[in-house]
Formats: sequence, C-alpha cells, structure tokens
Amino acid sequence: MKQANDVVALTVAYDGAPFAGFQSQPGLETVQGRLEAALEIALGVPVHVTCAGRTDAGVHARAQVVSFTSTGHEPEPARLSRSLNALAGPHIAVRQVRRAVASFDARHSAIGRRYRYLIVDLPSPPVALKDRSWWVKRSLDVEAMREASRVLLGRHDFASFCVAESAREQPTMREITMLELERVSELGEECLELTVEGRSFLHSMVRVITGSLVEVGKGRRDAAWLEAALEAAERSAAGPTSPARGLTLWSVSYPEDVWR
Repeated sequence: MKQANDVVALTVAYDGAPFAGFQSQPGLETVQGRLEAALEIALGVPVHVTCAGRTDAGVHARAQVVSFTSTGHEPEPARLSRSLNALAGPHIAVRQVRRAVASFDARHSAIGRRYRYLIVDLPSPPVALKDRSWWVKRSLDVEAMREASRVLLGRHDFASFCVAESAREQPTMREITMLELERVSELGEECLELTVEGRSFLHSMVRVITGSLVEVGKGRRDAAWLEAALEAAERSAAGPTSPARGLTLWSVSYPEDVWR
C-alpha cells in the first residue's frame, strides 16, 4: 500500500563527464538538476532529492542512491523507471525504484559506501577506458602501494586526505573498512583497480588517497611517508588529488529494515 509519508529511493547510474557534479548549481548541468526536472515532469509536482554521495564534476556512479518524499501518487516502480530513463537520459539511468520507510534518507541512512578507482599504468594510453581511468604512463609498484595502504585501514583523522576547506567545516575522523588493489582487465584493457569502502568519506578523500598511493607506486614516496602524512592532519602533507574521471561510486548499503 502506498503511503504519502513514505520515501521513494532510486538506484541511479550515470556518466559523470557531462555534469558539473551531482549537486544542483545555478546555470550548470548537474545530475540532481536533471533528475529533479525529470521527476517534476513524471509526477506533475516539484521534487527535491537527496543523494548518498555528492559526487564531484566528472565522477561516475554505478549505483548511486537518491531519495525523495513520496507524493502518494507515484506510478508502479517499473513504469516510473521507464519514464525517468526517457526523460533524464542519455547519461543517466535509473536501475531500480523502491519504497522505503518515512525515516529513510539516502545520505544519512547509509551504513556503507564503496568506491572504485581505475589506474592505467602502461606506456600506451587507454582507449576503451580513456574516460574511466587515470593514465599514469608508467608501471607502478603495486606491492609497495599495498604495504603503504595498510596504515589507512581503520579509524583515523583523514584531514590530510580531503579538500582543505571541508576539513575546517566538519569533523575529519573517518573509518576505512576495506582497501584493496588488484590487477584487472576492463573492456579488454589492463589496469589497476583500487577499491575503498567505509561508512562515509570526506570531500575528495578517495581521490587524494589514490594520488598519494600513486606517489608510492612511482617510487617517489614510501610507506613511512604515507603514515606521516596521515598523522600530520594537514592537506599539504599528502599527495596530489587524482583526476575525477577514474572514480566511480560503486555501491551504497543500508539496513534491510528500511525497505517497504
């Protein structure tokens, strides 16, 4: 049974390249702006959405979660999904529509977020992955990167690994529950896949972690440097911010009891 005070949750994939990030910005094309415009046409009323992670310009999503308060008159999920895909495409795809309890919020109800970053460390540039990866042009020492990354696991102050302004506006303690580096083949191209998981992340945190680990992989820094950068709690202590195009919000997890 539909209840007007329920929440509707959309699982959304998008190509971040054409957008100035997820969050609405005056005069700019954003994922939120495109979704809200599509929802207003589909439902006949203005709709404000909340997302699980406000991705930056150029960052992609495989399974972003977006929620809004039900009007009580949404069509059945498959029909709403078809309508939104027709209205919001071609760079956005609504994969799933679910109803959640009234207290559900895509951002605050999440208990885990997983990000994936692709790095091509070959002398020749990627073709199929050119808009989905960071080409570093040289082979990286993956074992050194793995060794250095261990210090990042667990709960720490990640002020060194985020946009400096955001570190002044909010607490910077975060917990990384999983960080893995693996050689993989994507669309027939060899690359290095970095997967990071935690409950929540600071602004650009995964991209700064990636940039710092690449410094280690190039032999410019070592594991001791990464540990010192973490302890410094100062943005200038860590490595560069990696390009947005290599990052994808891979999945978001929630308690099972939030779904109707």
